[in-house]
Amino acid sequence: MNRPLSPVPNTSNEEVGEGEREVGLPLLVFLAFIVGLVAAAGAIVFKYLIAGIYNLSFYGLLSFELDPNVYGPPSPWGPFIILVPVIGGLIVVFLVKTFAPEAKGHGVPEVMFAIYHRDGNVRGIVAVIKSFASALSIGTGASVGREGPIIQIGASFGSTFGRWLGLIRSQKITLLAAGAGAGIAATFNTPLGGVLFAVEVLLPEISPRSFLPVVAATATSTYAYRHIIGAEAAFHLPAWASPAHADAVNFPEIGLAAFTGIALGLAAYAFVKVLEYSEDWFEALPVNDYFKNILGMSLVGLTGYLFMLTAGQYHVMSVGYATIQDILSGGHLPAVLLAALFVAKMLATTVSLGAGASGGIFSPSLFMGATLGAAIGTVGQWLFPEAGLSVAVFAMIGMGAMVGAATSASMTAIVMVFEMTRDYTIILPLVLAVALALGIRRALVMNDIYTIKLRKRGRAIPTDRTTNMFLVQPAREAMNDSFKVLPAEMSVTEALSHTDVDTNRVVVADGTRIVGYVRFATVPYHADRFVKQTLGEIMNTDFVIAVPTSTLNTVITRMSRRARSYAIVVANESGVPRAEDVAGVIDREEVAQAVIRNHYS
Repeated sequence: MNRPLSPVPNTSNEEVGEGEREVGLPLLVFLAFIVGLVAAAGAIVFKYLIAGIYNLSFYGLLSFELDPNVYGPPSPWGPFIILVPVIGGLIVVFLVKTFAPEAKGHGVPEVMFAIYHRDGNVRGIVAVIKSFASALSIGTGASVGREGPIIQIGASFGSTFGRWLGLIRSQKITLLAAGAGAGIAATFNTPLGGVLFAVEVLLPEISPRSFLPVVAATATSTYAYRHIIGAEAAFHLPAWASPAHADAVNFPEIGLAAFTGIALGLAAYAFVKVLEYSEDWFEALPVNDYFKNILGMSLVGLTGYLFMLTAGQYHVMSVGYATIQDILSGGHLPAVLLAALFVAKMLATTVSLGAGASGGIFSPSLFMGATLGAAIGTVGQWLFPEAGLSVAVFAMIGMGAMVGAATSASMTAIVMVFEMTRDYTIILPLVLAVALALGIRRALVMNDIYTIKLRKRGRAIPTDRTTNMFLVQPAREAMNDSFKVLPAEMSVTEALSHTDVDTNRVVVADGTRIVGYVRFATVPYHADRFVKQTLGEIMNTDFVIAVPTSTLNTVITRMSRRARSYAIVVANESGVPRAEDVAGVIDREEVAQAVIRNHYS
């Protein structure tokens, strides 16, 4: 049904569809502040929930005290520790299948899917189920991370909050991204990294109206988290001594950093492909999800137990922060063991996710980057004993390169590593390694660890989010000025005699008032009533009024929010638009031509 047409043009961005409202930027920032507080609370509760489940499942203790950066003692269960991931995984499968299928896997692809294909809608129940499912997966030893769940938890609250307030889609997506960024900022104590993650991975567009709320949410969540938990970084780093020639370029370090970037680019490619294969393989198994979980989690538990027997620690089970911390603290793990940990962690993570675990891939990426980077640094020390190379530095370089290449969030990786090290001297080799790693991975496979899952689902998102330059084009350049203004009472037969192939666009007027729009060859007039029909009977009223100086972005936004298909451009920018003021029309064809010119000119 056509809505009544307002005779007064409204070119402001405050115009919204029925049942929706757009709030001002100050209020949106305040709402993001609330989202940040909730995200911090979620991160804190999630942290203690993991600790409680881990202590209970590994040691039979009811305790919420756990330092994930410190190795725990061997479990008293002995070889029966292999069953712990299986039991936890069975409960996870039940929760996910029964209450929230979106909670399966590593979470971020579901958030991206909601942004691009569900108008920013993430069900509130997802936050609850994701919290318990992921805490169970991590706490019982599945090789997944905690940042993916907290991203989905924060995004779920931001989206639910936006829907509850009846906000328009773009502002709902902004709160969703703010919640996700706030969650990762609190988890790693890296506010800048949280902002960049939201910008690089989640937000479809970057502007003050989206950037400022994200900053407010991440800053709030980080402050609240630090106030309750403490201001310590995710990893404790020793103050390694700078080389004696710190003012000069350390060519062995730069060269080895470049090699690390290439190696981690290949590793990220392998991670993407192995995860894709694992998920496909488990999905194709002719058994139900519970048997898939038993198979996958048994392999994870067995791998962890074998490492306990041979290396003294479970290593690949759970988040693996203790292993990363050991490497950064100068634990001097042999290069062979580091390489074995890299391969085992990749397999354990891909098997965990393929078998139905709920958790993130960010922490496993840090683990893989740290182990492979440290292995390269260890070999580099043997090859260049006088270069002053640090294994810890190359572990950090590997962490940044693996995260940046696997997720395509290169700036996020660089900034987060810098925030975790507080050491500026690492920036040059880190940037080089991340850039090379991302370039290698993209050359081998365009999709990253997040987008490849959506591509296989048939609901891909853009791998490159570029500025749509056509949107800044003024309406006067996009409009078609070949049209006729004809009265509503004119018959279709007579109207056709006034038009031709080039001027088949008709603005319908009732006196001086614009009342409709007709484009011949697209209107459903009937041959049997052709002589009797008038323009008023076949016209469309789903149009908006625009002025020549309006950008195409403004015009399309207003058309979208009011569910209109056309825009009539009037030269009179003040007062009531009149038929004699019509300067042109913007139809679907004009929009399509603007898009084509932007991409192929």
